[in-house]
Amino acid sequence: KGKIGVMINGSEISDKKNQNEVLTRLFKDSNASPVTLVRIACHFGEFVDCLPASEYLKKQGYLVGFNIMQVADRTEEDIISLASEAAKYPIDVLYFADSMGSLTPEGTRKIVKAFQNGWNGELGIHTHDNMGNAVANTLEAIKSGTSWVDSTVTGMGRGPGNAQTEYLALELETFG
Repeated sequence: KGKIGVMINGSEISDKKNQNEVLTRLFKDSNASPVTLVRIACHFGEFVDCLPASEYLKKQGYLVGFNIMQVADRTEEDIISLASEAAKYPIDVLYFADSMGSLTPEGTRKIVKAFQNGWNGELGIHTHDNMGNAVANTLEAIKSGTSWVDSTVTGMGRGPGNAQTEYLALELETFG
């Protein structure tokens, strides 16, 4: 079985009354699907309402990830609180997104550390390149303990794009 991941919008499952109905329609048992990873992209405010979806998806046999958007403007306490909530659920990887591309390597390091104060599992990062820091922020996240990273060929993505796979691959060689 190949390794295929899909991402869904948290807004489509944040209504707890309809969450299982929507998930049942979208995801059958993983043995009958080419998909192995389901990642849920959430705004900070809808994250807690989406967390129960991880239980359904794990029962169906999927790896489960969450992609938390717009984290750069949050306090350390907000991030620790959110990470602590995530720790109560069967999540395989907790991603954060530099949605506006406004982070610096120092800010990235602080966010990773805040997540680590409430979450012991795998961390991931999704960067945007608005300030030309996408690769530098991704590398800083790795140095700080993040093990899942996103990149795109030529940096293709929304706005000024994402971390460029070509540059990131060259830099990752130094990590072995």
